[in-house]
Amino acid sequence: MVVSKRKEVRTEAAPRPVGPYSQAVVARGFVFASGQVPLDPATGVLVSGEIEVQTDRVIENLRAVLEAAGSSLERVVRTTVYLADLALFARMNEVYARHFCTDPKPARSTVQAARLPLGAAIEIDAIAVLDE
Repeated sequence: MVVSKRKEVRTEAAPRPVGPYSQAVVARGFVFASGQVPLDPATGVLVSGEIEVQTDRVIENLRAVLEAAGSSLERVVRTTVYLADLALFARMNEVYARHFCTDPKPARSTVQAARLPLGAAIEIDAIAVLDE
């Protein structure tokens, strides 16, 4: 059995993990980015504001992790969006569409979560391919 090499991704440009997990792991040409909540990476504090502000912060955190791994938002192939309230879907989706505007768009699932870490309204994780 061949064990693939895995590399942990760490960057100060995104919030530190709030538990025993990596910001992302690179394996077999993919980046598996952990879910990001709207934490300000400089302060470690949840950003205040409406879902649009929180969605922007989450995606900027993802961007930082992906870039540290050698990828980008444009190379994302799959995301999962977790919302504390699906009534926020349309507003979140407008912001999401501005960031993920390259075709083909990533595959995506969106689910309502009973509760998200630190009381966040949104969390997004991603899988991306490495830049070639």
